[in-house]
Amino acid sequence: MQNPAEPDHPARDPLLTARFAVPLVPKLLVDRPVLLERLTAGARGPLTLVNGPAGAGKTVLAAQWVTEGMAPRNAVWLTVESGDAPGAFWAYVLEAFQRRGVRLPAEIGGPTRPEGVSQSLLVRLADGLAAHTEPVVLVLDQFDAARAPEIAEGLHFVLGHAADGLRLVLTGRTDSVLPLHRHRAAGEITEIRHADLRFTRQDVEALLREHRLEISDAGIRLLVERTEGWAAGLRLCALAMQRSDDPERFVREFAADHTTIADYLLAEVLDAQPPDTQDLLLRAGITDRIHPELTDVLTGRGDAERTLAGLARDNAFLDRIGTSDWYRLHPLFAEVLHAHLRQRCPGLEPQLRRRAARWLAGTGRLTEAVAQAAAAGDWRFAAGQVVDNLAIGRLFTGLESDRLRRTFAAMPTGITGAAPALVEAACGLADQELLGCSAALRRADEDLTDASGPAQRLSRAFLGVLAGRMAHDLAATEQAVADAERLLHEIPPPVLGRHPEIRAMVLGGLGAVELDSGHLDRAEASLTAAVEACGRPGLEYPLCDSAGSLALVELLRGDLRQADAHARGSLAAVERSALPPERRTGLEHLVLAGVSVEHDDLKAGRTHLDRMTLPAGSLTEPVAAVEAAVIGARLATAEGDWEGALAAVHAVGSAAAPLSEWALDELAIAASSAHLAHGDTGAALVALDAVASDRPEHTMARDRALLAAGRGDQAMESLAGLSADESATRSIRAQSCLLRAQVAAADGSTEEARGLLSEALGFARPEELRRVFVESGPWVRRLLRHDPQLAQAHSWLPAAHVLGYAHPGTYEQLPAMVEPLSRRETEVLREAARMLSTEEIAAELYVSANTVKTHLKSIYRKLSVTRRSEAVHRAQDLHVL
Repeated sequence: MQNPAEPDHPARDPLLTARFAVPLVPKLLVDRPVLLERLTAGARGPLTLVNGPAGAGKTVLAAQWVTEGMAPRNAVWLTVESGDAPGAFWAYVLEAFQRRGVRLPAEIGGPTRPEGVSQSLLVRLADGLAAHTEPVVLVLDQFDAARAPEIAEGLHFVLGHAADGLRLVLTGRTDSVLPLHRHRAAGEITEIRHADLRFTRQDVEALLREHRLEISDAGIRLLVERTEGWAAGLRLCALAMQRSDDPERFVREFAADHTTIADYLLAEVLDAQPPDTQDLLLRAGITDRIHPELTDVLTGRGDAERTLAGLARDNAFLDRIGTSDWYRLHPLFAEVLHAHLRQRCPGLEPQLRRRAARWLAGTGRLTEAVAQAAAAGDWRFAAGQVVDNLAIGRLFTGLESDRLRRTFAAMPTGITGAAPALVEAACGLADQELLGCSAALRRADEDLTDASGPAQRLSRAFLGVLAGRMAHDLAATEQAVADAERLLHEIPPPVLGRHPEIRAMVLGGLGAVELDSGHLDRAEASLTAAVEACGRPGLEYPLCDSAGSLALVELLRGDLRQADAHARGSLAAVERSALPPERRTGLEHLVLAGVSVEHDDLKAGRTHLDRMTLPAGSLTEPVAAVEAAVIGARLATAEGDWEGALAAVHAVGSAAAPLSEWALDELAIAASSAHLAHGDTGAALVALDAVASDRPEHTMARDRALLAAGRGDQAMESLAGLSADESATRSIRAQSCLLRAQVAAADGSTEEARGLLSEALGFARPEELRRVFVESGPWVRRLLRHDPQLAQAHSWLPAAHVLGYAHPGTYEQLPAMVEPLSRRETEVLREAARMLSTEEIAAELYVSANTVKTHLKSIYRKLSVTRRSEAVHRAQDLHVL
């Protein structure tokens, strides 16, 4: 056949041999078998497209596929260049076939002019390829450089008429002008796109290994995040890291505009654009997301929609976000554009950001508007957007709260105006800086008047609620809530509907302070309303906060089932929303610990209490720390560690934070129980008498201590009243019946004791209060043993819990005796069985009270018990008494 590459026109340029050569594959190569296999699979069909931006690895992938023998053996390579006229293009194609030994009929001929080829030549070429028994694979690298429409039209004609004789593999930055939709509809195209070419984390790790670089997992994540898997950027970073004394630090600190990445992007992407497009990119690049209307505002022109669509189509490091009108730049390209804008147009950036802030604010994009205004130093506008739009709550909750707080963290203090002062106060509250918050609120009050807008005054009241909560000031909180409730009626309903966090956090703040003050009924009402107000997405933080506090109220009121349900629901909400640890109150696990202890599941109680975390500086109220100490003390007492129980109580009682009378009473009751556990009734009474309280819980604890001290006559009348007190919790009423039953049993009034035990079981049954029966001692076992019908009627109370051997360390599992009691110890124990106090025993035996306490401690150790009543009953079981 005639050599088609031989010029038949005297002015024709010679063909460049380099364009037929497959480019060299880098020595340090990341193997990508999945993509290579997709190329192989694609070559079994008519068309394969490899499309991505500059440096995405298109050519390297195709070259590796060919040079490593994964492509068909007759694969033909041609690098297309810009400026190729149709005639020159086809001359190169025919020459490429010739050089790879593809035999074609001589009558095909060759182009006769650079500007084009005849249709007859294309027909003959298609017919010649169709005659091949084995398809010819033609790789056209950088095919998008061929701008002439006639080239794509001719290629489409040949591909469609060569039967199965031609397979095309096209690489390029932009989509080919071939009618790709037809091939997609027919299922005749394989596409490897930018998303496929991006390096995965595993690819990045392999690249670093090839360059003998060891980087931490955090460093690798950061590298992938900043480059978004861009192959060229990663290779350039790897080379720079090899030259760096500290590669890890390079990853953390490298600036794209100060590296070879900037040179690459400027040369390959920005400089390749027309001047107007370069100007558009530099101006639009100040925003994280780019919109055509916003871009027109920034450029003062009206061509943004067309220009941005073209840039995205050309893979110019600009991607359309889904099917929206918004676009985003590659982060490294955005960095380079920012630096180039500052260098080329000093002083322009703040002006552009102010324009962007106002456009974004006008379209309802508050967070982005705030960010742009802050970057321009326009803090009054930024703060005004938050306050005037009643978005002050977004600094505490919602998907954008962290971003907003980071933005305002850079705001200088003391900026004039109410809005900046209110935002400064809100940031102080979010950071648990009460003093700074209070100072900012005072500045805001100086600027606020009755003429100030309702949004500003409501924002002030809202922050007053949160500040009152942090200060544990019930009066101040109630006043701020009253102000907020009044101002809520002045806000248009549509505005309030967009900000449900305001009402939710006002109610939650009030309920939390009421809980801290011990007003459980009021707290329950406020917190229930707060939880109901948190029904929309974005309110996960106030929901978890209020639901956890509500669960704690229900625990303290003895409503264990509701407490358990609210605690678990709050935990589920925490997990769904992925709240960071510093935003979690830990109340859920505290409540579940309390419920578990009441159910006598001490192992679960200890597990939940250990999982409870009170983040330093969190909004956790003192009542949470108090109840954690109370539950911990109860667990320690059950484990025989009464000293540890007292230590837990004293640690909270001596804390710097002031405690309410209610909280102090809770600690006093816990301390009393710990003292009773080792037989010190005097200390138990002293602890209780240090707090003036008429709460049923306090009365119950005092009656128990009096009975243990042998002063039952003072306790019995009070206990009868507690049993009938409908305002008392079921636990208190059950305990009062149990103490009266214990006295009756000790007096030999078995029938009365059984009746009181039955009454106690009735109080305990709805909430399955098992622990109070274990703590009452072995006399319960003896009564139930003689009344099997009563035991069967309360199957919710398994025998293991009644008998006390459900937990390691209880006396039913112990050996007979660690060592025998001494004569004096037996005398002390005999007097204790008469329910004499420590002082009365000392008087009977003519010894000091301290000596009696010493004997009692020894008795407890030998009998493996923790309290006086248990020692008496165990000694009776062992026939020591």
